[in-house]
Amino acid sequence: MPERTTTTKAGRPRSERARSAVLHAADDLLVEIGYADLTMKAIAERAGVGRQTVYRWWATKAEVLFEATTYDAAKELASEPSGDARADVVAYLERVEVFLACSDAGAAYKALVAAAQQDAAVADLMRASDPLIDSAHAIVDALGQDTVQVPARQAVSLLVGPEVLDAFTDVGERAGAGERADAFLRAVRSPAQDPTETLRSGEQPP
Repeated sequence: MPERTTTTKAGRPRSERARSAVLHAADDLLVEIGYADLTMKAIAERAGVGRQTVYRWWATKAEVLFEATTYDAAKELASEPSGDARADVVAYLERVEVFLACSDAGAAYKALVAAAQQDAAVADLMRASDPLIDSAHAIVDALGQDTVQVPARQAVSLLVGPEVLDAFTDVGERAGAGERADAFLRAVRSPAQDPTETLRSGEQPP
């Protein structure tokens, strides 16, 4: 993280070094002790800052983890379009799999998703800006209307919904990224382009 000073919405400047220490401490403690046992006091002690400093910038442990996962997810899930739709989707799904299965940011993301099922404040936090959903929207937008012929929200659900489900369930051996990408690309075709839809409507296929 670059050395700079940011300003909170309350107008208080904050040290980037202290911010980074807090975010890394939250990530590390989550892996070590889990979300349920994570506290603002523990985060402050691990980061080497005062508890008041942490509370000045974040109201809850969920907010700390959210900022940590959002910052890291932006880097871990970012991609540059290559012009090859299938290759781009495959590469993205591979990054998502690593993010959810292996990274500290992914662990924080899963903890927040789980907490959101029981905590309305966490649910509101994730609903306002979900780093995984945001990254999926970027992929869908980059693919363009020639490739994605269903509403963007539906396409995003088709792209990352199965990935999140697999991350929370024991599915055993799963299809490779290539097969999952092919399934996604088939699913985002407009029904009007599907011959079976044409036959059901009573029209003759072209």
